[in-house]
Amino acid sequence: MARNPKHCGTGATVLVTILILLMIAATAFVIWLCIDMTNREPDSGATTQDHLVQLPTAAVTQAPETQPPTTEPEPEPEKVVATATVASMGDLLMHLPVITTCRQSDGSYNFDSIFQYVEDTISGYDYAAANLETTFGGSDYPIQGNPLFNCPDSLADAVLAAGYDMLLTANNHCGDTTASGVLRTLEQVRSVGLATLGTQLNAEEKKYEVVDVNGIKIGMVAYTYATGVTSDGRPSLNGNAALSQAGIVNYFLENNLDQFYADVEQRLEEMRNDGAEATILYIHWGVEYQMKENQTQRTIAQKLCDLGVDVIVGGHPHVVEPMDLLESTVDPNHKSVILYSMGNAVSNQRTGISDLFPAGYTEDGALFTVTFEKYSDGKVYLAGADVVPTWVNMHSNNGSKEYNILPLVKDRQEEWMALFNLTQANYDAAVKSYDRTMGIVGEGLTECQTWLEEAKAEREAYYLDLAQNPEKYETTQTAAPETTPVTEGTTPLTAETTLPAAA
Repeated sequence: MARNPKHCGTGATVLVTILILLMIAATAFVIWLCIDMTNREPDSGATTQDHLVQLPTAAVTQAPETQPPTTEPEPEPEKVVATATVASMGDLLMHLPVITTCRQSDGSYNFDSIFQYVEDTISGYDYAAANLETTFGGSDYPIQGNPLFNCPDSLADAVLAAGYDMLLTANNHCGDTTASGVLRTLEQVRSVGLATLGTQLNAEEKKYEVVDVNGIKIGMVAYTYATGVTSDGRPSLNGNAALSQAGIVNYFLENNLDQFYADVEQRLEEMRNDGAEATILYIHWGVEYQMKENQTQRTIAQKLCDLGVDVIVGGHPHVVEPMDLLESTVDPNHKSVILYSMGNAVSNQRTGISDLFPAGYTEDGALFTVTFEKYSDGKVYLAGADVVPTWVNMHSNNGSKEYNILPLVKDRQEEWMALFNLTQANYDAAVKSYDRTMGIVGEGLTECQTWLEEAKAEREAYYLDLAQNPEKYETTQTAAPETTPVTEGTTPLTAETTLPAAA
């Protein structure tokens, strides 16, 4: 049977229309899906599919992590790691009137009163020495003063109690009780715990000391002038008969200074071999009651400086003599500080007793201090020097005479009357004593202190530059400024001989 063409066309049209509508719906769905994906919040937890196309997003820029800048530590220059202040005091010149005032009711002797006002000052130093201008000869000799000094042993106890560490035992009176007195004096001084310097028990004993003061090793040696010597080396002291034993006193003869210089040079070498990092030489010389050093003293002092001694301390004139700063003629880097005479620490040499004494000056003394510093590189330098004037106050105490050593510290002058229990007259005398001493040592002291300050500033500037610029010194081999040189060479000198007075 034949189909109806009209009916067939109508069905096709419907089919095509349905397909078109389906295509439009599919297209709309795709468009909606794209819009939805674009606007949707990203799912951080969703797994990325390979077939999904992700739209590019703006990159998030993070600030780089900041780390503290690396800085090199500042270089540390060498610094002071130890200091040592050594104090030296003049003559304990034990005249009989001084001894008598210390006699107790039971017949014993107590000398503490002499040192009662200086004890705190002395104890404040790292090391202290004084010159023992007497002997401990014992009962074989009478207790007496000039011309043949012999003192009760208990003086040594008072010296120790006052804070001293050493007694200088080489002087023109050390043989007043003969060789036996030289030896007994050493035994008594050492038995209380004090060191000795300048005399020995025998020729084999070393003739110097190397003292460790706060980790700084200081070599010390002491000499006295002699008035003669035997062919076998036994000295005559103060014009007395020669000692019966050689090698127990360090001495020199002004008419044979070359021998003295050779001996000093040997001692310096021995001390340095024993570890000495600085040196002090004590010398009993000059002319009594002269307030200015003579040419012989200056000649000897210059030679000692040339040999490399750092500090020279003189005694014997019984008055204070000037200070000076000496420059070596063989080593331009080396200088020596010198006090030509410390004067008396205690004595009965009072104004009006003798026309030989310049008024007041024999009552005065100089407490002389020097300070050494050790740096972290192990080098030791002389870094300071000072003088505290002292005065012997002889006065009545409850009806009895008393002698006191007074340390005249200028900064405490307003306290002197109360500190030392002074009358107005004695206070005025103390002020005059201070002025006398500073009038003698003041100029030289200022010169020494100025040089020491400048040397320290130069030294520390060098150490700072060395730490900051070590390459400069590796190429140039520049050395630190030296103030403690080693001994070098000898220079012959001609001394003007002036024999000291005998007393």
